[in-house]
Amino acid sequence: MGLTYMDSGVNVEGGNRFVKKIAPFVKDTFSERVITDIGGFGALFSAAFPEMKEPVLVSGTDGVGTKLQIARMLNRHDTIGIDAVAMCVNDIVVSGAAPLFFLDYISCGRLQEDVLVDVVKGIADGCKISGCSLVGGETAEHPGVMPDNDYDIAGFAVGVVDRQKIINGSAIKPGNAVIGLASSGIHSNGYSMVRKLFLELRKTDLSTVPAGWDRTLGETLLAPTRIYVKSILKALSEKVQINGLVHITGGGFYENIPRVLPDGISVRINTESFSMPEVFELIQSEGGISDREMYTTFNMGIGMMAFVPAEQADTALESFRASGEEAFLIGETVAGADERVILHK
Repeated sequence: MGLTYMDSGVNVEGGNRFVKKIAPFVKDTFSERVITDIGGFGALFSAAFPEMKEPVLVSGTDGVGTKLQIARMLNRHDTIGIDAVAMCVNDIVVSGAAPLFFLDYISCGRLQEDVLVDVVKGIADGCKISGCSLVGGETAEHPGVMPDNDYDIAGFAVGVVDRQKIINGSAIKPGNAVIGLASSGIHSNGYSMVRKLFLELRKTDLSTVPAGWDRTLGETLLAPTRIYVKSILKALSEKVQINGLVHITGGGFYENIPRVLPDGISVRINTESFSMPEVFELIQSEGGISDREMYTTFNMGIGMMAFVPAEQADTALESFRASGEEAFLIGETVAGADERVILHK
């Protein structure tokens, strides 16, 4: 027989089996707007929004970064898909948009069916948590480009918001209250520093349970990114006036908060007003890392911030807490200052 695709490292039959295995939990995410099935060349989705005067589509794309290395080391892949969804849908809800659908792209050196089935299960879980449909994806083997046991994941989400209800930060005024929503841990940013510290410099066993902790370091590092979509949309539906939202991702407080602030407005945040997960204390002490570096690299325990009129702070806190969020009043906006982000104790 002549050369086959299998000879070059691509397993077509394995790919077909993989699609059959993931089909049930992918379909479980479908809303009534999905009008196509798995396996088509393109996903079809109804774009009728009669309840909106002027629907605007909001899109976002992201990956998981080097957190994947932790998943590989622990051989646990069922939560990394949640991270992929969270990084996209948390970005688009910042505009006040409700996520509609999500697509994934997984590249791998060799198709490891069981591993990637777990990855897609996690993606489906993330879609259900955020209320969107997993309408499509692509899994591509790249023999000779990636090691056999390696894979990477990227995601793409689309949501919708009525133009008159877009949140873009322009309504933020001095004296607005800043509400912080707790993170589940490191989320999906800063893992290059985390791996440098624990795996290269300290050579820490990920099965170690640090003093005073109730789970291993590895389990803590792999905790999936929290998804804030339903809590934010619920608050908006309850007429909480949210003037601005900030998803705290790479760049931490110092880089992300100014992205939503109008010119001439700064924010003062009390770093003792919220609970900082113990993992950040360990990272800072083990690495001798400055406060500035920590708050520029990590979320430090706050995954999302909402800017609301001061008189609505209690209402916003009540709404977020009723949705299951740990919510804190962490600061306020002020008229122009030398720095856009002022952290104090």
